[in-house]
Amino acid sequence: MLYHPDKHRDPELKTQAEQLFNLVHQAYEVLSDPQSRAIYDVYGKKGLEMEGWEVVERKRTAAEIREEFERLQREREERRLQQRTNPKGTISVSIDATELFDRYDEDFEDLPGSGFPQIEINRMHISQSIEAPLTATDTAILSGSLSTQNGNGGGSINLALRRVTSAKGWGELEFGAGDLQGPLFGLKLFRNLTPKCFFTTSCVLQFSSQGIRPGLTTMVARHLDKNTMGYIQWRWGIQSAMNTSIVRDTKTSHFTMAFQLGIPHTFMMVSYQHKFQDEEQTRLKGSVKAGFFGTVVEYGAERKISRHSVLGATVSIGVPQGVSLKVKLNRASQTYFFPIHLTDQLLPSAVFYATVGPLIIYVAMHRLIIKPYLKAQKEKELEKQRENSASDILKKKQEAEAAVRLMQESVRRIIEAEEARMGLIILNAWYGKFVTDNSRRNEKVKVIDVTVPLQCLVKDSKLILTEASKAGLPGFYDPCIGEDKSLKILYQFRGVLHQVMSGDNEALRIPKQSHKIDADG
Repeated sequence: MLYHPDKHRDPELKTQAEQLFNLVHQAYEVLSDPQSRAIYDVYGKKGLEMEGWEVVERKRTAAEIREEFERLQREREERRLQQRTNPKGTISVSIDATELFDRYDEDFEDLPGSGFPQIEINRMHISQSIEAPLTATDTAILSGSLSTQNGNGGGSINLALRRVTSAKGWGELEFGAGDLQGPLFGLKLFRNLTPKCFFTTSCVLQFSSQGIRPGLTTMVARHLDKNTMGYIQWRWGIQSAMNTSIVRDTKTSHFTMAFQLGIPHTFMMVSYQHKFQDEEQTRLKGSVKAGFFGTVVEYGAERKISRHSVLGATVSIGVPQGVSLKVKLNRASQTYFFPIHLTDQLLPSAVFYATVGPLIIYVAMHRLIIKPYLKAQKEKELEKQRENSASDILKKKQEAEAAVRLMQESVRRIIEAEEARMGLIILNAWYGKFVTDNSRRNEKVKVIDVTVPLQCLVKDSKLILTEASKAGLPGFYDPCIGEDKSLKILYQFRGVLHQVMSGDNEALRIPKQSHKIDADG
């Protein structure tokens, strides 16, 4: 009724009212049509714009429309999968830095270059795999690896064909060959036995000059509760073993306990990981592993340093292995692993530097490199977003200004009614990004006056806003896209001043006693 063209005589206001009335009419058409409303309720405005709805039968339920949308989405994803691969890779570089803590200075002090510790790369491993969907159920996986240790190495290449036989299982055939080993043939099967239990089994035949070496691995897993899994694994072949483990994974922690009986490795292991609910997804972890080979204690942490990168470091202390520092970087689907062997003995100095060194380096890198880089990237993205939406912002601003002009008469009547009953009167309202006084001069344009639109929403001396962005309210627009916004209101109720600051997506209900301004203050 506020935007109806017949309510306005002024030609300019009438034109502006027609534009806003058309927007309301479009919203009405969507919400009054059961099919369009079901699409909008589930997928928003973008769902209405997806191609393919013209072939959908009318008068379907929301569940049927949701299934149809998912079918259209699956078809689009399948077309994309036909044209791309999914690469995964690992690069591991083992570094021998034992001379940093255990040198033979007396024996080799006369040799040239003996004044500097010798740090060597003694092992490298590189592996890569790509996936190529052949059909909706078949996938080809090509993988290869290269390894070298102390100047000697080799490589292998494998081709696997995976078929999803049903919703309960899949099978995979694998063929491989390498320069150190002969041809390889493998078969792997996965099957859900019950909704809470599944098993996998794999059989491998390795052909070599010494004959055929078979291998068999079978694992059964079961959900013990919502967050806990139990595993039993049996491995037969070159290194036969029986392994059982319990894994509990929650929102804030990850706990694993495992026991293995086998030849030559028999051990018991307990590990715990605490997950902090911060923006960087920080995790602290520790583990103890004891067996015939000795005892190893590990502790470390990992943290998200960018949108697609996670950096972690772990200190490993063992008998008789010594002390090692393991640094790992996960970048999207690529993993870079750097195990650094510091000493063969349990030296306190090695443990200290392995613990403190990475912390100091990380803090320095985070403050000097990572944080400035992320800040610059965020500002660049915001600037690009503003440039791309500049015309849209101008249009929204003009619509908001037009809506405010159309609201003037209604607001005048509302204020008269509220004054007569000593009700709710909005004295001042600002929406946008609030900054400190030192920088307000430069960023003043990021706050807009919304006193009139809020007063227009007052009904029976109450103003109620739901949990949604205020930028969508009549007479509002987003003055600072991509930045945190707030709504600041100074209002009068029963002749007493009140003030409140609300977040952009927070629900708000006024008046409230807690908003009252202390007269003594």
